[in-house]
Amino acid sequence: MLTLAQRDIIKATVPLLETGGETLTTHFYRIMLTEYPQVRPLFNQAHQASGAQPRALANGVLMYARHIDRLEALGPLAGQIVNKHVALQIQPEHYPIVGSCLLRAIREVLGADIATDAVIAAWAAAYQQLADLLINAEREVYDALAAAPGGWRGAREFRVVRKVPESAEITSFYLEPVDGQPVVSFKPGQYIGLRLIVQGEEIRRNYSLSAAPDERGYRISIKREPNGVASNYLHDQLHEGGVLELFPPAGEFTLTDSAKPLVLISAGVGITPTLAMAEAALGSTNRPIVFIHYARNAHVHAFGDVIQAWAARHPQFRAYIVYEQADAALARQPDAVGRADVAQLQQWLPASRDVDAYFLGPKPFMSLIKQALHELGVPAAQARYEFFGPAEALTPVAPTVPAP
Repeated sequence: MLTLAQRDIIKATVPLLETGGETLTTHFYRIMLTEYPQVRPLFNQAHQASGAQPRALANGVLMYARHIDRLEALGPLAGQIVNKHVALQIQPEHYPIVGSCLLRAIREVLGADIATDAVIAAWAAAYQQLADLLINAEREVYDALAAAPGGWRGAREFRVVRKVPESAEITSFYLEPVDGQPVVSFKPGQYIGLRLIVQGEEIRRNYSLSAAPDERGYRISIKREPNGVASNYLHDQLHEGGVLELFPPAGEFTLTDSAKPLVLISAGVGITPTLAMAEAALGSTNRPIVFIHYARNAHVHAFGDVIQAWAARHPQFRAYIVYEQADAALARQPDAVGRADVAQLQQWLPASRDVDAYFLGPKPFMSLIKQALHELGVPAAQARYEFFGPAEALTPVAPTVPAP
């Protein structure tokens, strides 16, 4: 248990973390991934190379240090971490590895003059407090998923019963359990974890569930990334009849029960969770839905026919498509050409800004949409988003406003 003196030490380290947190966490990952190869499958190496993973950890450590006296002030951060851990099947035995590497990194980066024995002891106690909190929360989620109808613990084998190209970049995989038993339901917006063996090495990835829940199986729709180890393996080597290991659904970016108009805004492969949200809402309520999607062009635009069919069948569903690149030869032209801007949203959003808005896409896109929704009067608590990769701060970006 943290003493008052140790809490003071933790809070005193905040300025150091603000100036050097990413250097510390980069060193931490280097130690851990080099000396403990058993944890490598839990980390996306592309996120390591880009710096996204160290930045996310540095932000989390900083938030924890700032709120060491009131952990409830961390808000949704703890829940987001728990869900990411559950989707990747982080276990209690992983925590001592992380703790020992983090303390060593603190000592080696800050130096013995700053990272004294007292500082290391304080951080050891603080880390154990956080580890206990997360382990207990994750245990509750694991137990609930295992006890739910159709639920399971750990990995479960699923067969690819259909593999459907949705665009030049995105392919859908329809998955049903090998044992033929029902599957646990999920909340639209959640994701599942996969365990893959690629070229003899284990890797784990999370993918959004792109269709509304049913008892038979799941659908994930995966974009081929140019250098993506997992996505290229799934696109090129996993065929119908192949078997995957799945972890149960997780995630907090979920559709809430509400009668408010629903606004779903996506770019690129960010469409996947919004599809599940829209399909679920159309099947259970008559709430107005505005579906706005941005794609580079018609060739990479996935699920266009599905969206058009929903718009034709459901009068409460309005869809708007924007292509970055114009193509006069298209039989079906988009509603706009260019990039996202506030004028589009102002025109397409319901007159009342008392809506539930969900948006997902590349980080610059989400920064722009977040700022635009704020400027248009959508309450901040009703504008929800999630990162496909490590969580990062959304720096405000001035929405593009056409000249009058």
